[in-house]
Formats: sequence, C-alpha cells, structure tokens
Amino acid sequence: MLEKKEYEISWPNIIRIDHVYRQELKLDLAKVKPLELDVFKTPTLAEVAPIVEGKPDVTKLSEIALEELARKFRWQRIAFETASSIFDQMKPGWKGSKEYLLARLIRLMEEFVQSSKVQITPPLFNQGDLRRRLVITLNLGKVVQHMWESIIAENTESFVPVFDGERPIVSTGDMRTWYTGRPCEYTNGSHVNFCVYDSTWESSDGFQLDHSKSVDAWVKNDHLGFEILYVYRGIVHKYRPDFIIRLKSGRYLVLETKGQDTD
Repeated sequence: MLEKKEYEISWPNIIRIDHVYRQELKLDLAKVKPLELDVFKTPTLAEVAPIVEGKPDVTKLSEIALEELARKFRWQRIAFETASSIFDQMKPGWKGSKEYLLARLIRLMEEFVQSSKVQITPPLFNQGDLRRRLVITLNLGKVVQHMWESIIAENTESFVPVFDGERPIVSTGDMRTWYTGRPCEYTNGSHVNFCVYDSTWESSDGFQLDHSKSVDAWVKNDHLGFEILYVYRGIVHKYRPDFIIRLKSGRYLVLETKGQDTD
C-alpha cells in the first residue's frame, strides 16, 4: 500500500470516554421528550394474555393475572437493579458516594414515570395505578434508556477520552493482508487496494466514494478495528460503521448503510 500512502486515514484509538459528573444529579423533565409504551409490544404481558382470534389480547387480562405479575415484577426491585446498572456506567466519573447516586437515580426514575411524559397505549392501561405501574415496570429498561441521554447531557461537566496505552493512534496502514471469498472491487481512492462488499448497496456506496470529487480518501471499515462503544439498555455494545471518509474540506465522515430502522 506504499504507492497509495496519500490515501492513508488515521484515527485516535479510544477505548472509552469517561464523563465527569456534577455532584448534584438533576433532570429537567421539560427537556425530556415524551415516551410512548405499547402494551402489545410488552413480551411478558403478551405471554400470559388470553388468545383472541389467534393473537394475544392484553386488554383481556384479568385483575388477578395483573396482580400476580405485579407481585412477581416488583417496582422497587427492578428499579434498584436498573439504577445499579446505571451506576456502573457513571462510576468512573462520579465523585460522590454510591448510596447517594443510587438513591438519586431511583428518585429521578420515579419523577419521570409519574409525569405526563410517559404515554401508554392502549389507553386502558392508563386507567388505574396497577396497570400503568406494571407496564412501566416491565419496560423499565426502555424508560431508563430514554432518560439516559438527558441525564448525561444535563449532568456532565467534562468528557475525558481514554486512549489505548499501546496503540493510541491507528490507521489504514496497520491492516495486514487477509483473504476472502466475498465479492470485492479494486479501489482508486482508498489506501486499501480492494474493497469487500457485503451488499449491493455497499457496492454502490464504494463506487460513488471512489468517483466523488468531494472525497479525498475513503476506506471500508473491514479488519480495521474502528469501533464506537455505546450503551443500550444498560449494556455496552460495539458499533462498527461501514465506511470512513476524508472529504476534500479536511473533515471526516463516518458512513453506515442500512436497509431498515432498528432500535
């Protein structure tokens, strides 16, 4: 790849980003977007609901069944478990005590679920504290994920990137030779001589990037190790976008090609 050195792309090898939080945890409900919970998409309720015309009908659940579920899935226990998972994420940048943080997180969760920001369909499950609280409890992971962005935005004082100690900077030049039976095409504007395609859409993207007058260099993110860590429902995942692009303007673009919207 020496003859294509001009197309080399490098990036910081960040293993995580720590948030340094304020000591007093706050949440402005006015800034939080409304959240809609669909009872028909709540698996636990669908599993025990009576079957009507071949489909589970949660509106036919008896009060006895709802009370039994409420005893099994107690708000206090699930709220504490959820708050504990959030604490594990906030711990590196939290300077106060664990006990205060857990108590404050649970209080913020209670304020949010008691507000008008949580909307439940069908409206039947907004009638009565038992039904509403049960639906929210069974969807607490989704509720907290919805709150999480606002909690971070309002309470973060600074961001501290943590680099890989051995390889703080990596580049397309670090890729070793590898072999594949998948479709691939030779590239002109990429440091890596061939681009492997996982779909016809990616093939179309590669063609456009190779011929665009706005693109200075590009590369398919395959065997490069370029990953973005993110938290979804309390679990850390790794996001691997399809392309890394350097534009003529000097700015960088991360591109993902997707056929459908997913959570």
